[in-house]
Amino acid sequence: MTEKSIVNSIVKYLESLPRCHVVKTCGAMLPAGTPDLIGCYDGLAFAFEVKRPGEKATAIQKYDLEQWMHAGAVVAVVTSVQEVDLAFAYFFRGEKIK
Repeated sequence: MTEKSIVNSIVKYLESLPRCHVVKTCGAMLPAGTPDLIGCYDGLAFAFEVKRPGEKATAIQKYDLEQWMHAGAVVAVVTSVQEVDLAFAYFFRGEKIK
């Protein structure tokens, strides 16, 4: 599975959620390290770096995610729709991750 196909599946999922808006930034002319997906869900900002399974975020990507986190956004490196849902379950709905 390509990173692009993972991004597209996550965007489709996020767009299906009520009170959610997402912007796909990958490929855009933005500073290095900018997360692939930036948006807002139910009044709270999020920034997700999308990777293929087994891949890691680069140092600049981690740094940029930290800046978003310090500004109050939910941040995560995700590889699937399921991981996005887990992040939302934990951060937005207060559910415990098993």
